[in-house]
Amino acid sequence: MNNKAASEFDKYIFIINPIAGTSQKQIIHDTILQEFPEEQFEVCYTEYRGHAFDIAVKKVEEGFTHIIAVGGDGTVNEVASALVGTSCNLGIIPAGSGNGLARHLKLPIHFADALSVIRNHKIKSIDVGKANDRYFFCTCGTGFDASVGKKFATDSRRGMLSYVRATIHQYITYSPKSYILKVEDKKIRLKAFLVTFANSGQYGNNAYIAPNALIDDGMLDLCILRPFPKTSTLELGLRLFFKNIDQSPYLEVMRMKKATLKRKGKRKITLHLDGEPVTLKQKLKVKVIPNALNVMIPATTRRKKQLLPIKGFRLNQGETKV
Repeated sequence: MNNKAASEFDKYIFIINPIAGTSQKQIIHDTILQEFPEEQFEVCYTEYRGHAFDIAVKKVEEGFTHIIAVGGDGTVNEVASALVGTSCNLGIIPAGSGNGLARHLKLPIHFADALSVIRNHKIKSIDVGKANDRYFFCTCGTGFDASVGKKFATDSRRGMLSYVRATIHQYITYSPKSYILKVEDKKIRLKAFLVTFANSGQYGNNAYIAPNALIDDGMLDLCILRPFPKTSTLELGLRLFFKNIDQSPYLEVMRMKKATLKRKGKRKITLHLDGEPVTLKQKLKVKVIPNALNVMIPATTRRKKQLLPIKGFRLNQGETKV
């Protein structure tokens, strides 16, 4: 990783998921001007889902070296997806509900502070997850978390309170699902509350499903939350935020490079990619692509200590290894 301040040869594009009101847009533009000369950057506002991806692709072709996503995890996913495998650098100014990737990379949440990181940064190469033909950078999963993501996506309101409402609503009606999982050399039939493939440690809002995940180790953390008694609900919820859910007897974690997952009976899979809901008609194929994306991070970020590899899954009663 190399420390780097913006130079006159760099070209920056800020892709912004619009904030209501023209006054907010002017504030954003004026704040950027405090850090960058006007001839060195452009600002674009997205107009529809997928627009951030389209803008990023175009700006890469035009020779922009630094592409900055200003928005939530969905905006970050779109911009980052356009940069995978290129020499361009992704910047993130978090402005969403969860900000999972930004939090994992220790980026400041406040706009002016995050902009200063863009001005004076170092470059870090990170791994990228791929689910069928789409990328993810934090987590990809099915089960309860995907059900919550789908419910949250239909809510016109954003923020932590709306997410909590969606979580409670889905928990009341949700039941664990049966899956067929193939990972490395194992094929397992199992029932799970959720199955998450984690490139980084958290969903967002500092809710850690894979506390020991490293974003640059060439591996994904496969997390399986088994069915659990309702009396353990509060404990599991707290463990998410205290970064020790991996110590729960109901969660199993395996580090892997590729896996496939399908529902029993060829049922559709409700999936989320960095929180964005997707429905699959076929099985899910997941793999990691090492060092596929360059991101701008604070110069003071320290690498997390490498932990010992986690052993494979145990089989619970009624499950079979094929």
